[in-house]
Formats: sequence, C-alpha cells, structure tokens
Amino acid sequence: MGEFQPGGHSSGPSGLPGRRSLLAAAAGLAVTGLAACAQQPAAAPASRPASGSAPVVEDIGQHPVVPETRPALPSRSQVVAEYSRRKPVQWGLDVVGVVSKTTSPHAVLTFDACGGPNGSECDHRLLQTLRKFNVPATLFVNGRWIKANPGLAADLAADPLFELGNHGFRHQPLSVSGRSAYGITGTSNAGEVYDEIMGNQEVMERLCGKAPRFFRAGTAYYDDVAAAITNSLGLVPVSFTVNGDGGATFPAPTVAGEVGKIAAGRGAGHIVISHFNQPTSGTAEGYARALPSLMDRGVTFARLGDTLPL
Repeated sequence: MGEFQPGGHSSGPSGLPGRRSLLAAAAGLAVTGLAACAQQPAAAPASRPASGSAPVVEDIGQHPVVPETRPALPSRSQVVAEYSRRKPVQWGLDVVGVVSKTTSPHAVLTFDACGGPNGSECDHRLLQTLRKFNVPATLFVNGRWIKANPGLAADLAADPLFELGNHGFRHQPLSVSGRSAYGITGTSNAGEVYDEIMGNQEVMERLCGKAPRFFRAGTAYYDDVAAAITNSLGLVPVSFTVNGDGGATFPAPTVAGEVGKIAAGRGAGHIVISHFNQPTSGTAEGYARALPSLMDRGVTFARLGDTLPL
C-alpha cells in the first residue's frame, strides 16, 4: 500500500544529530523566522453544495507564536532513559496507542505530503476540489516538504478548512529496533524516535502558532514502544481505516472506489489516508468523482481535531 510506494522516501541515517541541530536543519527555510498563522476556529462539517475559496496569502514573518499552556514534555534524554530498555511486541498499522478510527459520526479525510526528491510537490487540483465542496481535512506534512514549500505550508496552516499534522522529520517508520516498512528503514532506537517526531514538531509549532496534536509516521507503521513515546510527547499517533490512493499510485477510478467504501454507515468513524504531494496521480480526479456521491448519501466530514477532542 502506498503511502508507501512513491519514490523519494529516503531512509534516515542510523545516527541522527541532536535536537538542536535537527531543528536548525529543518528550519533552514527559504524565509527567515517561519512564523505563526493565527489560530483558526474549527471548521463545521461539510455540506453540499457550498464552495470554498483560496486562502489569502500572508507574510509568514509577521505573526508571533502564541505560547500554549500545556504540561512540560519529556526531553530527549528523559525519553531515552525511560524507553531504551523496553522491547516492542507489536509492529504494524494498528498497534496499541495508535488511533485508527474515531467514534465520531463524521468521516475524516487525511492527506500526506511525504517530502523528499520525488515527494515535495503539491496537488493543487485536489486541494481546490476539497475547497469547492467545503470538505475539511487533516494534512500531514513532512519536514522536508515544509522546507521545500514554506510559503505554501503557511497558506495551508492559515486555511480554516484544514488542520496540519506532523508527518515526521525524514518520513521514517517509527520503531525502536530499526524495523522497515515498504523498503524504508525505520528509526532504530528511542532517541531516533524522538528526533523523527520533534525535529518536525517544533518547526510546525512556529508555522502554525501552536503545536500539532497529531502525528503520522512515514508509511504509518509503528511499534508499540514508539507509539508510547509519541503519546508521551503530547501527540496522538494516527493510522487509518481506508487506504484511498495506495500512496498516490491508484488510478482515478480505483481512488473513487476505495474512498467510496466509507459510504456504508455514512462514513462514521472512518479515517481515510491519501496524498496531496503527487499532482500527476489519480488522487484529485478520484476524489472529484467520489465526493459528490458520498455527500449525496449523507456522509459528512470533519478534521481529526474536531472528532478527537482534547
């Protein structure tokens, strides 16, 4: 499956630099001081046939980060001390501590941007389709994608139709033992799990003005210890119930058919995974075909943050 198949998902080295150098590398954006968009109100569940409009592009250097009141998070050294001796017993898409579905009456559409040499573009047609039908979504963005698209990332963060989630620093499966998924080598210890999460988390906090609540590992694979570390860092690790586009490899009719599976039960509880970084794929056309039918059948949509309250 492919969140998992597009090229450009290079595995990280066995030893990542420390937290400060990770952050400095990720923050080497085309603009200085990538700053926050204003915190936006929650988007209402979509209803047809409202139409959205493109967000206003703002100077991303003008808005200060608004500090949040939240419990102190463990440091890298604390994570290493607590989790280094734990042995994982689960590995996959649905392990203890990972959210694969919700109890909401709405469906959640999630779209990943994986970054890397072949994964740093944007499917603008897909985003415009979501805006046309006023369909909210959660967009998981990788640190490499943000670095390649700082202005666009800021625009998406400022659009109240969307919320941004953390898709990691180097798009690695999340493991404490170096497990691989779909040919991509995972993180190899607790320290590297911390680096993969927090190397992008702090960049995204500057981008959005608040820390993202949700994390999806590269390939969406986790072991249970890595999932526990993610939760300890204040993020909810997320998987999915429906693979909508096979890592942007499915043709449009297949995408429409796979996404259309959520019509049963009017989409309640489903989390759909697809991609918005592959504009030549069948994803945009597949969603353009699927969404009108789904909405006619009573399916409503919401962002993850609207379905998983604090």
